[in-house]
Amino acid sequence: MSERPKTVDQLTPKPNQHEENPWVETLKTFALSAVLALGIRTFVAEARYIPSGSMLPTLQINDRLIIDKVSYHFSQVKRGDIVVFNPTEVLRQKFKDAFIKRVIGLPGDTVEVRRGTVFVNGEALSENYIAAEPDYVYGPEIVPEDQYLVLGDNRNNSYDSHYWGFVPRDLIVGKAVVRFWPPQRLGQLAPEPIYRQD
Repeated sequence: MSERPKTVDQLTPKPNQHEENPWVETLKTFALSAVLALGIRTFVAEARYIPSGSMLPTLQINDRLIIDKVSYHFSQVKRGDIVVFNPTEVLRQKFKDAFIKRVIGLPGDTVEVRRGTVFVNGEALSENYIAAEPDYVYGPEIVPEDQYLVLGDNRNNSYDSHYWGFVPRDLIVGKAVVRFWPPQRLGQLAPEPIYRQD
């Protein structure tokens, strides 16, 4: 004997007697969104803005950037990378906000600035991204293990490693990869420069 066909009533799910208040549902949605946003900001990427002219002409004041916080878990910091880092012990005496600079010296490198040129391991760097040649003398200094020497592209108006020293690896937050504001300059930052000794 064939089974009796199900009626429409039998196919329609019964209303849930324990449906939550719409306000509770909304609150849960906002809470989940906040947790996801915090997780992304903490572990994946975050937005930062440029408050000073120390990275001119590469980065303009009030540029908004996306900082990649994942890549350095799988790859090494490279010369030419533009990095965001938390203040070093020396900087913490006056500053609490993160800094953004370009990596010039890698662990073990000997860095020197003279005659308007940066030398790494005795080789002059070709730097077409700086505002002007540095008008100061620095080094030679050897970059310690697990630390980096960073300089602003606006060499003569940047409070950077030539003043206060090196950045420990564990203070580097991530790498600046994309400018999302202003709209007319939206896009990836210029690719890392290619240096002869790399």
